[in-house]
Amino acid sequence: MKKMTEDLESLSKNGWEKSVDGNAIKKTFIFSNFIEALGWMVKAGVSAEKLNHHPEWSNVYKTVNVVLTTHDKGCITSLDVKLAQEMDKLYES
Repeated sequence: MKKMTEDLESLSKNGWEKSVDGNAIKKTFIFSNFIEALGWMVKAGVSAEKLNHHPEWSNVYKTVNVVLTTHDKGCITSLDVKLAQEMDKLYES
C-alpha cells in the first residue's frame, strides 16, 4: 500500500489526478497538432497491449484525455501506474 501511495504521489506531480470516486486516475495530454496526438496514441496503445491493460481515452484534435482503472478490481492497481508511467515517458520523448 505504501508503494502505491508513493507511486500515485509521483504521478500527481506529472499531472495525473484521481477521479472523483477515487477508483481511477486521469490526465489530459496536449500536443502540437492532431498528427502528434495520434502518433502518441499509437505508441501508447502498443504499450497498453503489451501490458494487456487498456485505457479509456478520447481524442479531439490535439488533446487526448486518458482515464486508467482496473475494471475487474474496481480500483487503481499497479497496472494503471505502469501504464501511466509509460504514457508519461512516451509524452516526454
